[in-house]
Amino acid sequence: MNSVEVMVMEHDYILRMLNVVRKACFKVMKGEDINYDDFSKMIEFVRKYADAHHHGKEEKFLFKEMQTNLGKLGENLITHGMLVEHDYGRLYMSDLEDALQRVKKGDEESKLDVISNAVGYTNLLKRHIAKENDAVYKFGETKLPKEIIEQINFRTEEFEKEAEKQGTQKYFIGILENLEKKYL
Repeated sequence: MNSVEVMVMEHDYILRMLNVVRKACFKVMKGEDINYDDFSKMIEFVRKYADAHHHGKEEKFLFKEMQTNLGKLGENLITHGMLVEHDYGRLYMSDLEDALQRVKKGDEESKLDVISNAVGYTNLLKRHIAKENDAVYKFGETKLPKEIIEQINFRTEEFEKEAEKQGTQKYFIGILENLEKKYL
């Protein structure tokens, strides 16, 4: 698998988790108790799999090369588009975590913030993933020189092998599958 195929596959896992997050929020909206352990696992998945693992590869490998080698268009697309959206996602997760803590301490009104930040994140990421899959990755693949694409593929493969040794993919896909059984 080349680097883009790996990232698109990871998008599929992330989209599945977004469905779980939305269903968990629906339960909160219906008045059910918040399952803090499940939300903690969702946040862990987002931070460590979607962000550190997946966005980490994008930012260190593909996006870096697009910024460096594709002129003003590549720079603007990545710096003012994709990276801004990554930061918005991190903000949503931070605000979600804060809201969960407030609810845990008895602030019922903060359930609104739990739902709004979680659903805001899912909406952001669904649009973000569509842009990457349908435009950004294709732009990078067609416009970057072949030798740079090969270097990105090599670095991605090495990154994936190291993560596999640490059990990263297996661990987070396991979290996803367990939460899917519970919420979908």
